[in-house]
Amino acid sequence: VVGPGVTVTLDDADAPDPLPDGLTGDDYIVHQQDVQGVVNALWRSGASGVTVMGQRLISTSSVRCVGNTVILQGQVYSPPFVISAVGDPAAMTTSLDNDRTVSIYREYVDLYGLGYLVRSESSMTIPPFTGTILPSVATVPATVTAPSRASATPSTSGSGS
Repeated sequence: VVGPGVTVTLDDADAPDPLPDGLTGDDYIVHQQDVQGVVNALWRSGASGVTVMGQRLISTSSVRCVGNTVILQGQVYSPPFVISAVGDPAAMTTSLDNDRTVSIYREYVDLYGLGYLVRSESSMTIPPFTGTILPSVATVPATVTAPSRASATPSTSGSGS
């Protein structure tokens, strides 16, 4: 997919040492819901293609967070997390501005110094999805034999066997 779009960069903050009372290291890192919130806002705005860290997202893509890394289609990525989308930059920027999850993230940007940068681009390319969409491991046996009714019936003899 080629066209105008936006690139959003999310980055961890530098946590002070020692941490202020009531805060943890988790308050200073980008989380799965932050990346997912940006992705959802971009799709909602009508984006025709979205990538996270250069990988094209499809309907079965899953962005998962492990610590301060993101796992996407088996690859592990560290911040800064770069999300790009082709579509109307004004519509995507408005969608990001109005999205509740992104708004919460932006509050943390202001409070703790997390990174948030939105850049409009006149032309960008979203590459095709390169993974597989068909199962490659699961198989169905050629024939399945159900147990016979006799072998599934409990014993009625008095011996308990």
